[in-house]
Amino acid sequence: MQKNDLKQYYMELGIDEKVYDYCQSVEETLKDRFAAIDSIAEQNQVKVIKAMQDAHFAEEHLHGTTGYGYNDAGREAVEKIYANVFGTEDALVRQQITCGTHALYIALSANLRPGDEILSPVGKVYDTLEGVIGVREQKGSLAEFGISFKQVDLLSDGSFDYEKIRNSINEKTKLIEIQRSKGYDVRPTLSVKQIGKLISFVKSIKPDVICMVDNCYGEFVETIEPSQVGADMVVGSLIKNPGGGLAPIGGYICGTKECIENCAFRLTSPGLGKEVGASLSVTRDIAQGLFLAPTVSAAALKGAIFAANVYEKLGFKTVPNSTESRHDIIQAVEFGKPEYIQAFCEGIQAAAPVDSFVTPVPWAMPGYDSEVIMAAGAFVSGASIELSADAPMKEPYAVYFQGGLTYQHAKFGIMMSLQKIVEKGLLLW
Repeated sequence: MQKNDLKQYYMELGIDEKVYDYCQSVEETLKDRFAAIDSIAEQNQVKVIKAMQDAHFAEEHLHGTTGYGYNDAGREAVEKIYANVFGTEDALVRQQITCGTHALYIALSANLRPGDEILSPVGKVYDTLEGVIGVREQKGSLAEFGISFKQVDLLSDGSFDYEKIRNSINEKTKLIEIQRSKGYDVRPTLSVKQIGKLISFVKSIKPDVICMVDNCYGEFVETIEPSQVGADMVVGSLIKNPGGGLAPIGGYICGTKECIENCAFRLTSPGLGKEVGASLSVTRDIAQGLFLAPTVSAAALKGAIFAANVYEKLGFKTVPNSTESRHDIIQAVEFGKPEYIQAFCEGIQAAAPVDSFVTPVPWAMPGYDSEVIMAAGAFVSGASIELSADAPMKEPYAVYFQGGLTYQHAKFGIMMSLQKIVEKGLLLW
């Protein structure tokens, strides 16, 4: 195919020539960065393959069980693989975990008791976790069970406030909750190295404190995970990075044997733990998704970098910016006005393979304190490793873009988001 043929295809999909030419010129500057991402993906791919081979993963493991799920060899093999990949003693990987928030709730409630306190040394937690902890009043929150919460905000430059962290750790502090990604915030995402330094610091003050990392959106972006620099638990969703776009549901918790045993008893019931939980017919998708995860995550990461460069060069604030190192797949673009967010999300939706004809609108999404607009035409409903964008309809009116099972699709989504902004007269070339 000639370049002109490609251009014609995009124009038939609704991309103006000027938008196409601009985006192509941006892409030309990113070849070296994309090559570095491919190198990371290769290391992670080999790591996953080795874990599968070490577990003697076999064709027989791909078939599911029903009922109680006793002696589910496939489920046990997948959990052994996850523990190997994340460098932990044990893992809980289940389709019974409905989402990332559910996985975090299990990890917290399983390892905390009345009178204990959670400390977040990285500022506010993600919106849906506010209800879990009880920062925002919610039935069944941890606060109702006598578990308290304290946070230490990051300094203005995004670094840790070590003095306040030290002063905040007390006899009640049982668990440190570290959110790796930015959530609905415009702070920097934390690198694994930064997380390791933070864990070492808090463990020097209180060695028995549990350090839990919300690892959502960060898996396979680097060659190591937080569990390899001291985290007692890493927690995430299978419809994000580690599911590779194939896992239809599920979550994971990897960590110490004691923490995971507690989590298993919380997920099922005391006395049953990991022994029950039929895998039904999803073991194949979970395992194959993990196999694909390094390259799928790399594709999404390339899309995020492309988005930062496209919008920063047009004068918008991007977090991370166009040249910063990357530690998750999320790209924030701060527009300052709601009409830009609406147009951006319409473009992402229009580029989707599923429901491309739908117009996204803000709505009162459960677990959030403001209306949220979300664009996601996905094969797995709500899978944010697939091309998606969402934003709370409140200042600073920043949109959060993530995903793309292939870089080419992520690129098209960003081009279409810009196209919609241009069509609405919100950008003058």
